[in-house]
Amino acid sequence: MSPSPLEDRLATLLEKRRAQSRLRSLKSSPAGSVDFSSNDFLSLSTNRDFQHEYLASLNQSHTPLGSTGSRLLDGNSQYAESLEREIAAFHGAPAGLLTNSGYDANVSLFTFLPQKGDVVVYDELIHASVHDGMKQCRAKDQIPFRHNDVTDLKRVLARLASPASAHRTVFVAVETVYSMDGDLAPLTEIVELLEAMFPAHNAHLVVDEAHATGIYGPNGSGRVCELGLEKRVSIRLHTFGKALASNGAIILCSPVIRLYLINYARPLIYTTFMSYPNLVAIKTAYTWLQMGKVNMLAANLFRLINHFYTRLLTLTTLASEATDESGVPLVVLPTACPESPIFALMSGHPRSLASHCQAAGFIVRPVVAPTVPQGTERVRVCLHSGNTIEQIDSFIECAKTWILTESSGTGTTSRRSVQDERQLLAKL
Repeated sequence: MSPSPLEDRLATLLEKRRAQSRLRSLKSSPAGSVDFSSNDFLSLSTNRDFQHEYLASLNQSHTPLGSTGSRLLDGNSQYAESLEREIAAFHGAPAGLLTNSGYDANVSLFTFLPQKGDVVVYDELIHASVHDGMKQCRAKDQIPFRHNDVTDLKRVLARLASPASAHRTVFVAVETVYSMDGDLAPLTEIVELLEAMFPAHNAHLVVDEAHATGIYGPNGSGRVCELGLEKRVSIRLHTFGKALASNGAIILCSPVIRLYLINYARPLIYTTFMSYPNLVAIKTAYTWLQMGKVNMLAANLFRLINHFYTRLLTLTTLASEATDESGVPLVVLPTACPESPIFALMSGHPRSLASHCQAAGFIVRPVVAPTVPQGTERVRVCLHSGNTIEQIDSFIECAKTWILTESSGTGTTSRRSVQDERQLLAKL
């Protein structure tokens, strides 16, 4: 049967994306590969003790596996409500609302919480889920500020902080740890700025802790808790699909905001709630946090971060001298040790570097526009507590080999045609 007009149009769009080297596909990693890519920062997803405790907890109950419906119908349970209260108390929040994903949580917050006449101010590198929420938002004034730049944030807020504007609410959206660069938001400075400029308390900070959960703060409670800002941040989002080896998220907020979202947030209302096994996985993860069982894992993770950066420094001279045929540096290394497990190896040839590392058994991914701004393409490296010194050393040697090969003119970047680039992208 010949393609329909719809399929023809879709095929044209896909071919356009392929021609722009932006076509995505689903791939799985070969067995035995070394993970330097996933968000499994504490390596709980492969931790045998964690798996054993999860399965033991799961087998203790006769609760139905599926939630069977939306929380507003039959999908709610005493277990879910108890878990919400427990997590909220752990993070020092007055209330919490579980959601199926961090994406659903951000879309719910930024679509339905701001009202007509309100303003949303956001870091220019905020997550795509916040943008998707703002697209449907009733507050049409949406203003970005330069990434992590408190001075620029102050410039933006100065236009909104007049006494005559006290009737409208200003929402400021930031992340505690940014997923592509791995840098940390200046939370304390932002909180102090909002308190000074909005004495009428009509400005609210919304903090996404997705990449901080389990790693920072007392027993992995996050950056807000680490900085003692629990009572000064209006809304927090913690996700469970990264360091906590589960999936889903929780919105930490006031009881009034929680009830409002239950009544108005369509991604929460019109979807089947997460299953009981998923709730048990979240409960197991928070039991580990509460008991301090992740503290040694987090400490080892930061030890590996320091080792990785120390080993990268051995490539500094080589990287500074290695260029492609156009005279552009093959790779630009971090100039300071990251404060998170996320390293950005900046390169104009991220697919070539990633392909070389993958062939050597390392899972890393090229990140290109539009995921990151044009000209900031990179290979993103994520470390995990379960990685070893030997794995890191081998990866550094692998990257060194790529730099030497490419700078000598015998590598793929010096002889790859446009068609070759497209074929390589399809493999990645």
